[in-house]
Amino acid sequence: MAITALNSAATGLRALSTEIDVISNNLANAETASFKGSRVNFEDLYYQMLRQPGIANQSNSDISPDGLFVGLGTKISNTELDMTQGSMQTTNGQLDLGIQGAGFFKIKIMDTIGTPPGTGYTRYGSLIPNSNGNLVVNMGQGYELIPPITLPKGATNITVGQDGTVTCVNPGATAPVQIGTIKLTQLINPQGMQLLGGNVYIATVASGTGVDSTPGQLGAGTIQQGFLEESNVDPVSELVNLIKTQRSFELNSQSIQTADQALQTIDNLKR
Repeated sequence: MAITALNSAATGLRALSTEIDVISNNLANAETASFKGSRVNFEDLYYQMLRQPGIANQSNSDISPDGLFVGLGTKISNTELDMTQGSMQTTNGQLDLGIQGAGFFKIKIMDTIGTPPGTGYTRYGSLIPNSNGNLVVNMGQGYELIPPITLPKGATNITVGQDGTVTCVNPGATAPVQIGTIKLTQLINPQGMQLLGGNVYIATVASGTGVDSTPGQLGAGTIQQGFLEESNVDPVSELVNLIKTQRSFELNSQSIQTADQALQTIDNLKR
């Protein structure tokens, strides 16, 4: 049984090591705008059945009320995205947009081999016009919004309403004109999306197909101009989780030491 204890403790060490990796990534992105933290979920492994419950006792025919099982360790079942709302940070930027509520900005991305362009989702709303005047997410790749919003050259007084309506004042004019509407996309299971990094997600079979809607309608959030959503990571909670995980790691290490001592004692009996 000491061998079983060694293997069980080893599975715990492997799983807890991964949890430390996830917590460390959460803490590293505590200041990353629009970042969503992850949580590690565990599940137990198979059990070795030494006695089946409900078996009649040979001496008096009584039915055993329970069985005898020895667990074989643990494993990570999944990492779950925390999609709770992050706090809104004031920037006063005309093209800084925060989503208050559910939904994602739909963006045009490149797939893993570079072509053709695909569809991604992000809650990071710092926008900037590219060389063609199309609004793109102000990240390294400069992903364009879907549907595209094109700013006329020299446009001023850019306004984005809570319903996503984008207006501006063209050069030489005084009255604002509408140049487009920013849509928000909702997914049935956003935790099922694939993470690409850079605050970008893509839909999967698990997440379901995205449904586009006007901000403020059909359960979609509203757009807040001049704000950016902050990371939803709580550093204090993550540090507490890190300490708990560290202690669990130490306990599993102690289990290995105890099992090793038991094996050593058994080995000494032969002498």
